[in-house]
Amino acid sequence: MKIGVQTTKDKLRKLPTTARPTIDADQVYVPDGYEVEAVVAGLSFPTGMTFADDGTLFINEGGSTWPTRPAMIPRILRLGLDGSLDVFAEENLGGPRGLAYRDGFLYVTLKGGYFARVVRYDTSTGERTVLHDKIPSGGWHEPGGPLFSPHDGLMYFAHGSVSQNGVALPQGFTVDLAKNPEAHDVPGQDVTLTGNNIFSRNPLMPYPYLTETGAYKPFGTPAKEDEVIKGELWCTTGVWRSKPDGSEPELIAWGIRNPYGMAFSEDGELYVSDNDMEEKGERAIAMDPDRIWHIKNAKKPHGSVTSPDWYGFPDIAATGLPVWHEKHLPEKGKPAEQLIKNPPEWAGPAVYLEKPHSCMTKMDFCKSDEFGHRGKLFISEWGTMAPFNSPREEDLSNGFRVMMVDVETGEGEPFLYNRHPEPKSESTIGGIQRPVDCQFSPDGKSLYVLDFGVAQVDTGHMMAYAHTGVLWKVTKK
Repeated sequence: MKIGVQTTKDKLRKLPTTARPTIDADQVYVPDGYEVEAVVAGLSFPTGMTFADDGTLFINEGGSTWPTRPAMIPRILRLGLDGSLDVFAEENLGGPRGLAYRDGFLYVTLKGGYFARVVRYDTSTGERTVLHDKIPSGGWHEPGGPLFSPHDGLMYFAHGSVSQNGVALPQGFTVDLAKNPEAHDVPGQDVTLTGNNIFSRNPLMPYPYLTETGAYKPFGTPAKEDEVIKGELWCTTGVWRSKPDGSEPELIAWGIRNPYGMAFSEDGELYVSDNDMEEKGERAIAMDPDRIWHIKNAKKPHGSVTSPDWYGFPDIAATGLPVWHEKHLPEKGKPAEQLIKNPPEWAGPAVYLEKPHSCMTKMDFCKSDEFGHRGKLFISEWGTMAPFNSPREEDLSNGFRVMMVDVETGEGEPFLYNRHPEPKSESTIGGIQRPVDCQFSPDGKSLYVLDFGVAQVDTGHMMAYAHTGVLWKVTKK
């Protein structure tokens, strides 16, 4: 079945697109004793993958550039053991983001509209069942998961914030808010607001008309000092778990800006990746590291979490400092002010801090001696969106690699990256572009790396290109 992508085993491969005319495995660095090859080429905006028990690989094509702008048909591809590739299912709106396989069913998180969803497919019949459809969305960030705990067998999933930095602002209208103007962040616990509203231009009115917006409010709606916003089970920036059929959902954490990557260690501890706040706009925050959180409540019995842990968004940076601290004052944009009075206790510190704007995404623990580095966390770094979201020259090359992290010591080292020394997302480069997911094969012998493809960034926009995504495979010699 011709579906616009192709399997390949060649080291050097020509592609029928000017955005990425070649792929060349020799341009990708991996440590001595390992080798890398391209397995599938021509993917359009791939966003996640998972293996079935027999080694069949399911791959999401998100259907849109990043952030969400519908462009292609969102769909789930299936790569068979014989190398055959077909379309398992098609989706709609913003499209599929995460995948997990369990007992003959495929579980998928879906972005789009005012609400994100978790659906389940029967892989033998294709029957689709909606498990969750009340997760607030419609804004800047993404759903995380799903995945299943080896500790309790429950399904875990997450979703990021509607806003970039805690308040719905005009730059959000270039993404999703024009389609979903009432979208706003929702807290996971009751919060009392400071009333520090943000004045900004209003893209719905003739320039220079200004408007005022508060935290946890739709764009153009101010907050009042001492106003209490009730916490909700279905909040933004949340991490939940439920039974595999979707019953008995429980919020275990919130305040995580963009929990796109989620992984369980062999002993059942849950870790979540998170992206830094941005140095731009009317609430700009500088030098906020990317981070990996340890979600401690995941080990508590199901139904016992009476108060979810809070990981800091929108007022605490990954450093543990308030975002208005002098260390986080921006070179560009208006400094942040406090939004929440008497916030919950911070659940940090993070187990790992990365350079700002590395854009850590999906990840997986090595659970086998076959590959080496058992117990280490391998995490994809999609790469910077500077200068779009940071004025700092040192942020221009952050990310674009797969890191290997020891969550016990907080130390990390690059495992896979381009040999090419220049900024990585250029059409002249045949190596890796923007890693978005990495997963170990069921036999533990290979690490698969999903490459989103070409996404070029400038000061005012980002442009991603269809048919430039690649699936890479790393094997120990």
